[in-house]
Amino acid sequence: MSDSDSSSGDYKNFRQITRDRLLYEMLRSNSFKDSKARWKVLIMDKLTVKIMSCACKMADMTAEGVSLVEDIYKRRQPMPTFDAIYFVQPTKENVAMFLSDMSGRSPLYKKAFVFFSSPVSRDLVNHIKNDGSVLSRIGALSEMNLEYFAIDSQGFITNHERALEDLFSDNAEISQEHNACIHNMASRIATVFASLREFPYVRYRVAKSSLDASTMTNLRDLIPTKLAAAVWHSLARYKTTIPDFPQIETCELLIVDRSVDQIAPIIHEWTYDAMCHDLLNMEGNIYVQEVPSKTGPTSERKEVLLEDHDPIWLELRHAHIADASERLHEKMSNFISKNKAAQIHHNSRGGGEISTRDLQKMVQALPQYSELIDKLSLHVEIAGKINQVIRELGLRELGQLEQDLVFGDAETKDLINFLRMKQDVTPENKLRLLMIYSSLYPEKFKGDKGEKLMQLAKLSPDDISAVHNLRYLTLPEGRRVSGGFSLKFDVHKKKHVGRMVRSDEEETWQLSRFYPVIMELIEKLSKGDLPKNEYQCLNDPSPSFHANSSSPSVGINPNQPAHSIRSRRTATWAKPRGSDDGYSSDSILRHASSDFKKMGQRIFVFIIGGATRSELRVAHKLTSKLKREIILGSTSLDDPAQFITKLKLLSAEDISEDVSLDDLQI
Repeated sequence: MSDSDSSSGDYKNFRQITRDRLLYEMLRSNSFKDSKARWKVLIMDKLTVKIMSCACKMADMTAEGVSLVEDIYKRRQPMPTFDAIYFVQPTKENVAMFLSDMSGRSPLYKKAFVFFSSPVSRDLVNHIKNDGSVLSRIGALSEMNLEYFAIDSQGFITNHERALEDLFSDNAEISQEHNACIHNMASRIATVFASLREFPYVRYRVAKSSLDASTMTNLRDLIPTKLAAAVWHSLARYKTTIPDFPQIETCELLIVDRSVDQIAPIIHEWTYDAMCHDLLNMEGNIYVQEVPSKTGPTSERKEVLLEDHDPIWLELRHAHIADASERLHEKMSNFISKNKAAQIHHNSRGGGEISTRDLQKMVQALPQYSELIDKLSLHVEIAGKINQVIRELGLRELGQLEQDLVFGDAETKDLINFLRMKQDVTPENKLRLLMIYSSLYPEKFKGDKGEKLMQLAKLSPDDISAVHNLRYLTLPEGRRVSGGFSLKFDVHKKKHVGRMVRSDEEETWQLSRFYPVIMELIEKLSKGDLPKNEYQCLNDPSPSFHANSSSPSVGINPNQPAHSIRSRRTATWAKPRGSDDGYSSDSILRHASSDFKKMGQRIFVFIIGGATRSELRVAHKLTSKLKREIILGSTSLDDPAQFITKLKLLSAEDISEDVSLDDLQI
């Protein structure tokens, strides 16, 4: 009743391990060796379908003998010569459906191999055992312990889109959903460690009342504490039930909530990935491209997935939009300069800037390079659209003010002047600007000043509620813990700041100063400098732990398990600019897979209430810098519009009826 061993000698990143477990442990299980059936039916529920689609493609499943994927709750045709794999949550409803499929004289399938996404209760196991007609038709009954969504090679979500509402809203303290959400979230987080065979030191942001006896405890402030305890409870079970599960700590987990950084979900982030999702109204990672019709002068709409299989996307996604645009131009220029046919085609068009249509026509002239030109064409179009939106909305000036406020280089008068002079700024951007200001100066929004600012910005009632609802993500009054926003002037009382300028960062591009708070938290955690009273540890590490985890070059502690310091590849998602020949963007993938280095122990950070793309970027950046794989988890991954909509739901009585999660386009 436990999952099988998934260890391997080769380095694999987080999502690859997830994929391999689903494909090889489940779909290519040893249980099938006795079966003569070549093809199998895969049956899932709504949650496990999403889990599977995040990690695997249909072609991967077909290669493992899956001929058909079915929904457990839809009526299905009998296929008595086929084996069936059930990958489902361990619920009463799912077990009832499975027993109904396989019981009686004419079961739907030849044999059933059942894999539960998380631990199954003894009652449900007994319920299955009590059905004698089904027992002989079960080929496997196993806990996969894999109930998270691997949305990135170093990121996952637990799919709790309503976490902010269930845990932080007005009604959260009396809501039944509160404890259910915490328990379910903890169970899913624990399955990450079951999949990776990791046992973490569990650290969490402590409640303010634990630091200051004069502070009243509220339920919101205790959420990281409660989640840490629930995760610990699940991990304790795995130590006794999963073969080869580590018995001593192999990594670190830090649990925080959205209150540690209210600005990251709102501020304009200037990387290619963040701009795509913020400015282009994409649904998930799907971009709709206009391509010339093969039958006439009209255009056709084509859905393209921006994902790790696209090497240009891999290279550019974390680059500043200006850098991404430059690199794309270089790639196209290099391609044309090294290909005579492309030169002839380009020169016949009069040279100059290359349009997307020119690129697409080049595909027809140079079919052998169609894949490369298609990808270049796609990203030239996307970057062009983003730059157009930046110009049309005046985002450079807005972005400058946002960052000046955060770094203490702008004051209230600068905000007022901007709102008076820039009447054409969109309502959403005015809202985001005031939310940043409110995060920095919450005390100014308790009286008339805040109301006057919102009147000046002409905010709607819905938008005003979003500004006010930031109070739900504010730590209790008094001294803020490390990583929160200081509400005090610095020692010299020169300026009010929400971030300190980082001396180690090169500001190659304008508007690249901003960084999420978790960047400093992860760096401090890696060095062992995170204040223990503010970020307590459920299983207090030994003094030698940080000496061995923070640097890959130190000797291995004999008290640590042999696999705790692994051979891992550096997260090189982009190769040096100078080595780009204009043809081989896909060589990034080859470079990444061949560049092995010693990596220290993994660091996991979980953010309750939604993570941002800037925080996911930090996980990749610090993996290279610290030589430790950083894995970011959260309840959801939110773009600014999604986060703001969720924030409005925290006080339902203040907002109009047309705001709902259906508006989030998730």
